[in-house]
Amino acid sequence: MVGSSKHPCMSKYAGEEVLVVKRELLEGIGTFEGFRTEEVDDAVSSLLDAQTHFFMDRAEAEEDPSHKQLIPYCIFKCGERVLHYTRGKSGGESRLHAKISVGVGGHINPVDMGEGRQGAAAYYAAVQREIDEELDIACDYEMRIVGLLNDDSNPVGQVHLGVVHLVELESEEVASREDALANLSWATVEELNGELSERLETWSAFCVRWLAGK
Repeated sequence: MVGSSKHPCMSKYAGEEVLVVKRELLEGIGTFEGFRTEEVDDAVSSLLDAQTHFFMDRAEAEEDPSHKQLIPYCIFKCGERVLHYTRGKSGGESRLHAKISVGVGGHINPVDMGEGRQGAAAYYAAVQREIDEELDIACDYEMRIVGLLNDDSNPVGQVHLGVVHLVELESEEVASREDALANLSWATVEELNGELSERLETWSAFCVRWLAGK
């Protein structure tokens, strides 16, 4: 019997649709590498415009660098300490397993378009859904967009674009709801930028360097 030639991720993401923008849109608002904090409001407005993004089969999107999947990437901070975790095997992106991350978030799916939401409204609904699914937060918090993440140096980064949210918590009363967020704990920016830095996933390394420079 001849083995299947289907790519492994085709079955892994079967039926899932994710929100994407064409790479040319990113080029239009200004291609960059790393963490961008300049002119972010205008760039985010373009990315979240209902006329510029659309849903695409995830299995195809994971292999197509001509499109970028939009990913909310939320950093949780309480005072001088930052929430971090180790990506578990149950996470959706196997290429990031065992890496330390300071970002909580995920793909935007058609379910986020419920109740007639479009554009920015659907995006922010997705952000809140991801937070509620992954974390149990027992305190008040404030959240704002602080930058964009892009890294075309590796296969994961080539097909994703991060929108970074800084979430400032009133306390450290946070617990994980997901096995994918293992070893949830707090560390100072100095610790993350020092002894833990070699284990950080690429996007988190960009974010920690930004936090260290604030």
